[in-house]
Amino acid sequence: MQPTFGRDENTPTLIASVSRALAVLDCIGSASRPLPAKSIARSTALSLGTTYNVLRTLAHSSYVVADHDGFVLGPAHPALVADSGAIALAQGRGVLNGIRDELRAASYLSRFNDGEIEIVDIVDGPLTPRVDLWVGVHDSAHATAFGKQILAGLETAARMDYISRHPLVELTPYTLSSPRKFMRLLASSPASMVDDQEYALGFSCVAVPVATSSWVGALAVSFPAGEKREDAHDTRTLRAAASRLSLLLGAGGYIPQRRQG
Repeated sequence: MQPTFGRDENTPTLIASVSRALAVLDCIGSASRPLPAKSIARSTALSLGTTYNVLRTLAHSSYVVADHDGFVLGPAHPALVADSGAIALAQGRGVLNGIRDELRAASYLSRFNDGEIEIVDIVDGPLTPRVDLWVGVHDSAHATAFGKQILAGLETAARMDYISRHPLVELTPYTLSSPRKFMRLLASSPASMVDDQEYALGFSCVAVPVATSSWVGALAVSFPAGEKREDAHDTRTLRAAASRLSLLLGAGGYIPQRRQG
């Protein structure tokens, strides 16, 4: 008889279980947004039942957390233990979910990073569709509420540098494309910025600042044009959420760059 050196008949099963758990964690960790169980099952080639069993086990140990839109890595995962910024981003998504549900509007978190404006995360739903980003943010930030809000929060030199590298392209008949008027708007530093069909016909957007000591960002919501979303209650709600994001992201340090896919 061959010696087993401490192995028993359950070893292959245990190895298979660990392999499945690692595959699920890798799948979730590689995604830029929460993943529903069906997507995880499809990506890992596991059955849906097996996927749910693995997710329940991982959630019980806080390696994953169930989000409104799927699963994200949990606080016990080593990657998050070592990266407070990743924890903050995961927590920040909860704020975006809350805004979507309370204001019944798709929510967006964006930031200024390495001289460019980028979208970090978007939370939408069947009843709160996101705006179709038919023109990339690199070429259209001036026509978005969050882009204008971020530019207004930059120091003058950084703002001028950005505008010198990004022409104010007229995307719709409502786009503010006059450099002089655009600069005047940014210099006025309003409490919130509005995009009224400047980026896409049929949609409007409101944005408020999200800022820490190390970066400048914005929280925005989009909704069908014609809906009044600048009343006192909605504005207070949006600002309160932005304040929570500022605290979360400031405590967590930088925000990891949003991955595509």
